[in-house]
Amino acid sequence: MTPPAEPTDETLLQRMAAGDEDALLELHRRYVRLLYGLGHRMLRQRDDVDVCVQDAFMNAWRHAARFDPTRASVKTWLVSIAHHRFLQQLRDRPEVGLELEDWDQPTVPTDPADRVLADRALQALEGEQRRLVELAYYRGYSHAELAALTGLPLGTVKSRLRAAVDRMRAALGAGTPEGKGGER
Repeated sequence: MTPPAEPTDETLLQRMAAGDEDALLELHRRYVRLLYGLGHRMLRQRDDVDVCVQDAFMNAWRHAARFDPTRASVKTWLVSIAHHRFLQQLRDRPEVGLELEDWDQPTVPTDPADRVLADRALQALEGEQRRLVELAYYRGYSHAELAALTGLPLGTVKSRLRAAVDRMRAALGAGTPEGKGGER
């Protein structure tokens, strides 16, 4: 007899929207390590990460009915919720500074599969592109703040970030935006 297949992430979200706490626990089990890794990378303070990850899952619980699978995967949706919460925490801590040299080498993810994917994506980037990605997506700097920090024109920052994301996507085998239905 074949064991029952695990429910998909989308099924778990539908169950969450209906009030199924077990579905939340299963999504938590699947993605908590990923969110903690991102949180530690951005915040570097365990207590802040704990609070933000808990808030992100509670936010997902409250808004599960709003999830639109045509816009993102569940994983991407959860990461986005957590990322926004981490950014809010950073904004609430203006005393936290950043030395650019802290971001020369990426932090290695703890999950072996994530490590392989992150290494592949980051290897596709040049030093300047990698630095902009790290500052924008892990430290939460806006495009305008990146322009001021790096001395680059705002348009250059935007175009270099877009090119970096496209290179990372291609390195991960997801194809280019053109291969995924054209421009966004």
